[in-house]
Amino acid sequence: MRIEWMNGVNATVPDLAVAQDISRRNFMKVSGVLGGGLVLGFFIPGANKFANAQAAKAPTIYAPNAFLRIAPDNTVTVAVNRLEFGQGVNTSLPMLIAEELDADWSQVRSELAPAADAYKDPAFGIQITGGSGSIKHSYMQYREIGARARAMLVSAAAQQWGVPSEKCKTAKGMITGPSGQKLSYGSVADAAMKLPVPEKVTLKDPKQFHIIGKPTPRLDARVKSTGKQQFGIDNHMAGMKVAVVARPTVFGAKVAKFDASKAKAIKGVIDVLEVPTDRGGSGVVVIATGYWPAKQGRDALLIEWDSSAAEKVSSDLQLVDYKELARQPGTVAKDADISKLASAPKKITADYEFPYLAHAPMEPLNCVVDLKTDGCTVWAGSQFQTIDQGAIARTAGLKPEQVTLHTMMAGGGFGRRAVPTSDYIVEAVNVAKAYMASGKSGPVKVMWSREDDIKGGYYRPAYVHRAEIGLDEKGNILAWNHTIVGQSILTGTPFESMLVKNGIDSTTIEGMGEPYRVSMKLSVHNTKQNVPVLWWRSVGSTHNAFVMETLIDEAAQVAGIDPVAYRKQLIGKDHPRHFAALDLAVEKSGYGKKALPAGHAWGVAVHESFDTVVAYVVEASVENGVPKLHRVTGGVNCNRAINPMSIEAQAQGAILMGLGMTLPGAAITLKNGVVEQQNFSDYTVARMPDMPTVEIHIVPSDDAPTGMGEPGLPPLAPAFANAIAKLTGKRLRKLPFDLANA
Repeated sequence: MRIEWMNGVNATVPDLAVAQDISRRNFMKVSGVLGGGLVLGFFIPGANKFANAQAAKAPTIYAPNAFLRIAPDNTVTVAVNRLEFGQGVNTSLPMLIAEELDADWSQVRSELAPAADAYKDPAFGIQITGGSGSIKHSYMQYREIGARARAMLVSAAAQQWGVPSEKCKTAKGMITGPSGQKLSYGSVADAAMKLPVPEKVTLKDPKQFHIIGKPTPRLDARVKSTGKQQFGIDNHMAGMKVAVVARPTVFGAKVAKFDASKAKAIKGVIDVLEVPTDRGGSGVVVIATGYWPAKQGRDALLIEWDSSAAEKVSSDLQLVDYKELARQPGTVAKDADISKLASAPKKITADYEFPYLAHAPMEPLNCVVDLKTDGCTVWAGSQFQTIDQGAIARTAGLKPEQVTLHTMMAGGGFGRRAVPTSDYIVEAVNVAKAYMASGKSGPVKVMWSREDDIKGGYYRPAYVHRAEIGLDEKGNILAWNHTIVGQSILTGTPFESMLVKNGIDSTTIEGMGEPYRVSMKLSVHNTKQNVPVLWWRSVGSTHNAFVMETLIDEAAQVAGIDPVAYRKQLIGKDHPRHFAALDLAVEKSGYGKKALPAGHAWGVAVHESFDTVVAYVVEASVENGVPKLHRVTGGVNCNRAINPMSIEAQAQGAILMGLGMTLPGAAITLKNGVVEQQNFSDYTVARMPDMPTVEIHIVPSDDAPTGMGEPGLPPLAPAFANAIAKLTGKRLRKLPFDLANA
């Protein structure tokens, strides 16, 4: 696998203006910590679209909301206002500050910020890692922090030397005066702290960048590759107890009665208690001196469950219902004239099926809670610090300011650690409450096993699509009638008022239609099922991209036109970023020019999600009746690339995860309300031997960056399916692939 970073500049829109007027923002400066030094941070009010939608006020700034700390030894520590769980923000965000600061990159460190108002996303108004927005939303924020810190350091040095600030220069953490005198940042950091924060700063011209845009190894690469990185699950402290919870097998069921005598007889078990669980249910927690006795204690429990009030979903029956709904009129999300559909000389009619999907991060969920009467301290790998902090406070009967939430390094998440209900964190606080009510105290770590994680809900929803497309004799699309059936992710969450319109969850339809110029009538049935659902890496695009890109490919086949040429014909000139990504992938892959081995075929797909366009050209075959992916060439248009190495890594991971969606066994199914899968033995995830050869190429741009955490996933499965269709003549209509029944 390799990456190519092209340094040309072809973008028509220049980078954000280098001379920035920041007087509209509120700035703050708080005292240095850990030995003194400069600490700088700021909060942007008025950019909070979620809070504005709910008429919320700008949150108060509390000290110490520090983004930057410069120690006397010249090390620069950057506070990262996100969760690091593999996407690389612990490196990319510090790169932004270090660039404008003129820091010595070898002296830069990073740490995860706790939950606090100052660390809220400048656009979302809550502290969040999601929507591929970390770089996109903090690009200017972190650059401006670095520029302000640099200006304050230069002013401090200039005052010490008695020279004008404009006569001083900076490079690699050092300030040089007009006579060649030198001072390190660390030596003047305390003096800089006493100066006012400048309201206006001049950011670098991108031509001056020496950190941004350069392939940069991750700051946490060594500790992770040597096993020294401490994740949430590794968290241990004096006096800590470990808890595991026996949860109801049917979502929302309750404990009727339980016998804990055998569990309490196991050495190390301290207590067995009934606790509230998610969706109004209840469970039984075993608290012990360590994980193993707690698990053994749970295994020894005898529990009778009352599921009489809970709906019991069965996947086979649900599929029948969904298919029937897909043939009925739904709520119209996009209207269009489809009068030509009935008389169209050529037609494509297709039904698509998509199962529930578990996130299955490598590190299962975990949370440490230290609850006291006057406060609560929590350690968790949270994607939703603001929401989780509020949920902790409500559950514990405290005020938010009495809650300290430490953000822990997490081993993956893909959306599972950003839950509007804060399910696993609320459960952990309820465990701590029960533990305290029993007369005990001290930190308790609630741990989920792999089985708990797979069976624990909050899945990507199951969906059914039905498409009816009319084409003329030349293969031009005349009309497209499309219906989607599936649960709403957002209904009943704090995001409903903003993102659910006319009863339609916007995540259900994202990625449908665009960028193609087609007359599509799009209808939706957002169902209610007793299965907790959640966003899953790239959200609605996980299924909509597959449907769009396989149907467009099929239409190209009907038209007898090359699928790349057909896409470009339908995209039109209004989407130059799609053209750029697609052209780059085609050029670098050798599509249409290079002869493939016998039994191999090309597949193509292009899709935009979270403002980033990704195109894949793949090479695939069918070996012993099983689809095999050999090579993926990607064209990525995420505007300005901050760290090309992170872009490559995100695309690689997304490709493997997207490939996993196609593999037999990549489905969560239910029978009478009970999830049938429990571990990687019966829930398939892609593994290293499945990984194809990957080449990622970045479209050069000076536009402000977009995100890469999710957009690399959606085009993979349809590109793969399109290649298999060329080889077999069979159009794959469901995930995971089922070639035998296609």
